Amino acid sequence: MPPVFLALLPDFLLLITGGLLRRTLPAPGRQGIDKLNFCLLFPALIFVSALRSPPSTVDLTVMGLGVWAGMVFACALAWGLRGLGPSNLLDFAGMWQTVWRFNTAIAIVAAQALPAEYRGLMSIAIGLAVPVANIMAISALSRGHEVSWKKTLHQVMTNPFLIASVVGVTLSVLKIHLPDTVMTALTKLAQAAVPVALLSIGASVNWHALAQMDRFEVALNAIKLIVLPGATFLGATLLGVGPGPRMVLTIFAALPTASAAHVLASVYGADRERVATLIAQSTLLSCITLPCWLMMLV
Repeated sequence: MPPVFLALLPDFLLLITGGLLRRTLPAPGRQGIDKLNFCLLFPALIFVSALRSPPSTVDLTVMGLGVWAGMVFACALAWGLRGLGPSNLLDFAGMWQTVWRFNTAIAIVAAQALPAEYRGLMSIAIGLAVPVANIMAISALSRGHEVSWKKTLHQVMTNPFLIASVVGVTLSVLKIHLPDTVMTALTKLAQAAVPVALLSIGASVNWHALAQMDRFEVALNAIKLIVLPGATFLGATLLGVGPGPRMVLTIFAALPTASAAHVLASVYGADRERVATLIAQSTLLSCITLPCWLMMLV
């Protein structure tokens, strides 16, 4: 069995275990776990990863331009599918956003399969992509909603992932070291993030979603999981991007969509059920496509 598959096998086992816990772990419990991950565990993991990997100006520039260009490219491709999607623009926008949004939990999981010296680049990518992905999604869903831009800006700027990444990168650049006791506590929180998230994802996913795909959903999943990472790898290669950033940008592009996309769709009044189904499809299909990209790159 290829080393990448062996490295990811424990994560798949945790996903399956989460699926087995679906009936015994009620929805409020899963929501509480997701809240804990969002507010504490993953910010700790992102912060620790960013702090331990001082970024260079080149890394910040390459990762920023790479993830932003990828999101805009996916956005443009999916807009070309307007005729296949829901006739209601708001419902279309709810599904449209899934092609450029990304699952941060799986990003961190995938980063563990990369060489240790490149893992910090994933934290940089997440920190730079979070605000842009949210702004793009909110812009797509903005018609016919009652959420003000002031509130929208507040939600983006107070995102725990963004704060953790920015603070971690800033302290790393300034070479400020936290006390060992604080770092030990943060490291323990970071170590809990991935297994807890995988159990929650496994328990939340609708494992029958693959049988419900229509042409529009097939096309969106193909863009997200195959076309975008392929275009990213090709573009990075042609532009002479280094092996580390090229590898991380490609894996970042191959991530399934964000599990929180259905929350935003609900807030704006879009069809939440179709978005939730699309998220499940993307997550399940990525269990096949993401290891293949990792095996090709690592």
